[in-house]
Amino acid sequence: MTGTNDGTIRTVAQPTGEVGSGVAWATTLPMPRQARARSTVTTRARTRRRQRPGAWTIVGWVFMAALLIYTLVPMLWMLSTSLKSEYAATEYPPRWIPEFPTIEQYRELLNPASDVGRTFLRYLGNSLFVSSVTTLFGLLVGVPAAYAFSRFTFPGKNALFFGVLFRNMFPAVVFLIPLFILMRNLGLIDTYAALIITYLTFGLPLSIWLLKGFYDNIPVELEMAARIDGATRWQAFRLIVMPLSSPGIIATAIYAFIQAWNEYIYARTLINREELMTLPVGLGRFFTEYASNWPGLMAASFIMSVPVVLLFLLLQRYFVQALTEGAVKH
Repeated sequence: MTGTNDGTIRTVAQPTGEVGSGVAWATTLPMPRQARARSTVTTRARTRRRQRPGAWTIVGWVFMAALLIYTLVPMLWMLSTSLKSEYAATEYPPRWIPEFPTIEQYRELLNPASDVGRTFLRYLGNSLFVSSVTTLFGLLVGVPAAYAFSRFTFPGKNALFFGVLFRNMFPAVVFLIPLFILMRNLGLIDTYAALIITYLTFGLPLSIWLLKGFYDNIPVELEMAARIDGATRWQAFRLIVMPLSSPGIIATAIYAFIQAWNEYIYARTLINREELMTLPVGLGRFFTEYASNWPGLMAASFIMSVPVVLLFLLLQRYFVQALTEGAVKH
């Protein structure tokens, strides 16, 4: 005899006269009213408990909604202003939705035939070049350095590792004058090399730290098995460790690129020639003593944010995986 969810009791009976024949039939009897009511109430209570969100869940939703609004509102306002004329951008009260939207600012910025477009595209190219080279050199130095800190034991290892991180205890502006004097003595003022070396100075320590935490989570037994099979250390690193650490490498590359892409203080200090200026410094050219082109500035800022947004959209899976796996030891 078994109970069912529809408020009935199912019994299985053996027919008389056919003992051992293996033939049986099922008889469905009504479940008592009290038991059926108790079962229905229990099921509904369990359903309500599963569907009703807790207080912390609601707080989390509210916090995420506030964070989303805090992030999206400036972007939407920037996009809205970039689609206005210079007169409409200064009218009061301001309009969220332009009455007569126009893409003239984007057309002028991306037109290499115009003076403004040619200058803007030069700034954009300088930023792409400096950020890409900084990211590439950061990985070429940071990957083997982090692997060495993770796998090898040598005198002064801990002191050297924490010495690398010691620089991050100070704000970037503290090193502005010393680095300027160093670059001037080396004859690197007004060169791409000055920016690349400076950005490596700030980005490389944290890149090494991030990658070391990721390498620590890769079992060393995998490399030992490859070595037993005849692989060299370089082959084990290239064929075993590198594929497993690709999410961490991609996350580190994103971090290094964004840091170099958005940097302003050192780019403004070390570069004085207009043809070498990066985009964050070049955006200030939209302001003059007597006029400010707000729609042009917003359009340029929106274009500047596109590479960063695309990086996160295309590589967010690797970035999240690196943050979770690199932070926990197995």
